[in-house]
Amino acid sequence: MLIRLVLALLLVASGQLWAAASYGWVEKGLILPTGVAVKMKLDTGALTSSLDARAITLFKREGKPWVSFLFKATDANSGKTVSQRFERPVERSVTIRGAGGIEQRPIVTLSICLGDQVYQEWFTLRDRSKMIYPVLLGRRLLADLGPVDASRTFTVQPRCR
Repeated sequence: MLIRLVLALLLVASGQLWAAASYGWVEKGLILPTGVAVKMKLDTGALTSSLDARAITLFKREGKPWVSFLFKATDANSGKTVSQRFERPVERSVTIRGAGGIEQRPIVTLSICLGDQVYQEWFTLRDRSKMIYPVLLGRRLLADLGPVDASRTFTVQPRCR
């Protein structure tokens, strides 16, 4: 009887620990250094994270590939549309094969804030204007975050300093 009670308490405690340590499938995060708060979808089905990028222009800087792009999103705190132009070195490119054909997408590194942590993440750039969420976080980042609870949303608030 005592063993059953101890096991039951351990299961309850581990369930509470799981709930406290997991993220929801949608979280609010910050795009740094601008500090724009956006809704980010945590997608276990995607390997690489993706960012809404428009007016993508590839160019060379000191002989190396760079990209200029416009990030446009609704600020989750103010409700206002925010546009920010970025220039970043291209880390690499990926080839995407889909129903629409073959597409090359540049990958850049950006900093985001989720909870109280800043993460350096690779993002593929593509027009996500028809998508609900301007930022999708893939498994490469999720491996560092921890479990995603598909029944929850907005479990943490961004509070990076």
